[in-house]
Amino acid sequence: MPRVHYTMTALDHQRMRIRKLHPWNVTPRRAAELQSELRRQWEGRDRLPKIEYVAGADAAFLFSGPQALQKGRRPGAARAANRAIAGVIVYRFPEMVEIERVSAVVPLRFPYVPGLLSFRECPALLAAFRKLQHAPDVVFCDGQGYAHPRRFGLACHLGLLLDRPTIGCAKSRLTGRESEPAQKAGSWTALLAEADGEEEILGAVLRTREAVRPIYVSQGHRVSLATAIRLTLAVCDGFRIPRPTRDADHYVSACKRAWVARKRA
Repeated sequence: MPRVHYTMTALDHQRMRIRKLHPWNVTPRRAAELQSELRRQWEGRDRLPKIEYVAGADAAFLFSGPQALQKGRRPGAARAANRAIAGVIVYRFPEMVEIERVSAVVPLRFPYVPGLLSFRECPALLAAFRKLQHAPDVVFCDGQGYAHPRRFGLACHLGLLLDRPTIGCAKSRLTGRESEPAQKAGSWTALLAEADGEEEILGAVLRTREAVRPIYVSQGHRVSLATAIRLTLAVCDGFRIPRPTRDADHYVSACKRAWVARKRA
């Protein structure tokens, strides 16, 4: 779908406000503790404004210095990267007309540790969100939300930092037990885990397009699972991956290629 340029009014001009919840210069052990502490502030019920804007957010990693000039994917690239590049795209909802996109590149200061990726990605994502002229009412994240070993994935962390509803839309499962949903688009089954001797619903295994692999939708912040599923389907446009996170993924990939090309020039 082609981009349509939107003329901004005074009411539309809103800067993002970022909450300062903790320092970023922490050890992995302290980061895991912070996830458990911040989890107490998590809201799993609907507290949504009127939805006029939605956004997709994603991040990628790259090298700077001489490593950036080497062609080809290197073993352990995710661990060795020393820059994060984040992209955010905002759309008018429900028309899904793109009105703004921003990016940011920041140095990486946190190591690659599975389950703690929000400490690696969020500083770059926040730098991008600070550039926005339109504050989104709901943010779709390319990653996990509640469907996380400590029930506090990237979408939860970002939702608390932005103090707004967020939804995790992941391409693969991080934790939990799943069953295959029906083949029809919109079908879903619960992503389950054992908690204190009882089954807990972590998210949804959602079929966004008929006969394609499902995605994993979970609550980020200030949204119920039912609403997260409904809104995810509302921003799908015939592809497996919802448009906001798919576009954000393509955008950060293009930004990464452009950044590397400039370094090689």
